[in-house]
Amino acid sequence: MKKVWLLVIGLASVLAVVGLSGCSQGGTSGVPSNLRVNLNSQQHGIWVTGTGKVTVVPDIATLRLGIEAQEVSVAEAQSKATEAMNRVMDALDDYGVAEKDIQTQYFSIQKVTRWDNVKQEEVVIGYRVSNVVTAKIRDIDKAGTIIDAVAEAGGDLTRIDSIAFSVDDPSAYHEEAREKAMAESKDKAKQLANLADVTLGKPTYISESIQAPPPIYPRVMYEGAPIPAAAPISPGEMEISLTVQVAYAILK
Repeated sequence: MKKVWLLVIGLASVLAVVGLSGCSQGGTSGVPSNLRVNLNSQQHGIWVTGTGKVTVVPDIATLRLGIEAQEVSVAEAQSKATEAMNRVMDALDDYGVAEKDIQTQYFSIQKVTRWDNVKQEEVVIGYRVSNVVTAKIRDIDKAGTIIDAVAEAGGDLTRIDSIAFSVDDPSAYHEEAREKAMAESKDKAKQLANLADVTLGKPTYISESIQAPPPIYPRVMYEGAPIPAAAPISPGEMEISLTVQVAYAILK
């Protein structure tokens, strides 16, 4: 019987030692042993951002336009919309817009309803067909003339939503903006290192993002109303902006 009690006491002592060892590894007394702080997740070094901007003259105009027809039946509405869109496509072709530069963005057939006070319910009064495309105009000087041409071709069914200007090949401008962004980030990092009295090391992390310019909406929006000849379209200038985020090491 003594041997059994001695064995129990021995096991209890071993468990107590293991428990105390676990507490000491976990940190301060009273803190659960499974609580750990991962210092590796913290950011090291000097993190900065730099922005580079280049002003350019656009050489591409992207026109968003469409046809909208409403009739009593789907067949009638679709037939009208198809005929009008074919005329618009012919007009684009006449002014040198390539087929590869025309892309369908949206097509829908929707019921048109109204509230019937007698029946106390919505009743179908017709169907609306909408067909929207984007056309990339490479001869930017023709943009105003092309808008007039498609508006005339589509007639009262024409809808012109917006025109956006861009650069066909922005890679050279991106390189220039990138150089400016990196130079700005390095200047910031040097200043921070001097203020903190540390030695700046080499970059350990670099990422970049490019900001695309928003669409430019013309003042004259064509929705079935006549517009003056030779719609005034001026591309002006646009800004290509690029931002980099850089982490620099601290040597000492």
